Amino acid sequence: MLKVNMFSSATKIKGQGVGSAYTELIGLLQRNFSDKLIVSYNKYSRTDISHYHTVDPQFYISTFFPGRGQKIGYVHFLPETLEGSLKLIQPFKAIFCHYVISFYRRMDHLVVVNPSFIPALAKYGISPEKITYIPNFVSKSDFHQVDQNQKNNLRQQLNIPLNKFVVLGVGQIQERKGVFDFIKLAKKFPELQFIWVGGFSFGRITDGFDKLKEIVKNPPQNLQFPGIVERDRMGDYYNAADLFLLPSFNELFPMSILEAASCGLPILLRDLDLYQAIIKSNYLAGKNFAELAENILALVKDRDLLVKYQAKAAKIAKEYSEERLANQWLNFYVQQSRLNKK
Repeated sequence: MLKVNMFSSATKIKGQGVGSAYTELIGLLQRNFSDKLIVSYNKYSRTDISHYHTVDPQFYISTFFPGRGQKIGYVHFLPETLEGSLKLIQPFKAIFCHYVISFYRRMDHLVVVNPSFIPALAKYGISPEKITYIPNFVSKSDFHQVDQNQKNNLRQQLNIPLNKFVVLGVGQIQERKGVFDFIKLAKKFPELQFIWVGGFSFGRITDGFDKLKEIVKNPPQNLQFPGIVERDRMGDYYNAADLFLLPSFNELFPMSILEAASCGLPILLRDLDLYQAIIKSNYLAGKNFAELAENILALVKDRDLLVKYQAKAAKIAKEYSEERLANQWLNFYVQQSRLNKK
């Protein structure tokens, strides 16, 4: 059996997508390949594959130890995607960005969750031949659509009005996620209910922390901030909503999009090039606040349009399902193990 050791601290900080992606992959391997893979966690014993999910300094040091097998790095972010996320001052910002790229260069192979990041990594001198695209995915057992009766029950449990159109945002509360536009949209549409699930996972170093913290304390009447919600309860919020909105200015491949799509929610996003490579025409997009507002209004007024994008969400969910991607991960590990033995 193939030995795979996972190096990760992704689940230590709640409410971030890296942790969700890591949890999904571990679940996939356990459910599908317990007879083919021996998976260990943060161990320094000999292994065939060392899969690095986070860039912790102790993990970086471990890459110099013998017995690590093929070193695989999971690219969840690049230095430029930290803009608007964390408030780092120079020279610490430059040092950290240099460190991240050095970490990626230490890997024998990298996995990206969005193909648009292959040319971006190439600019840092990393050969595209050492990069494989394997997208994120979610399990239907955790994220699935419910009927109207269940939806109403969930709204009652979560203190969400039964008779309102509900717009849901999910992610860390930070400038990069477009939370200020989300708040502005809530003010523009007081007749709708807006909910942002997530919190300040990185505390005061979150970009825009002071301003956002004040709004979270005193939000508009039609905007709820329930904070960081445990992953096993996230499906309740998706199923209680009518529309998923993520107005982020910079992303890789948010897990929240897949979770929302798997629960049957129409997807509305800021118009970013990277989405075109992964979800094509199966979502609505707005270049700015005005266009995002127009899309919301159109969906509220036109039931047929809403149903159309519910169907498109189902296409996203099918494309990025565990069933479709399970063998891709197994084959990848097997291939990388063979390369290490050459």
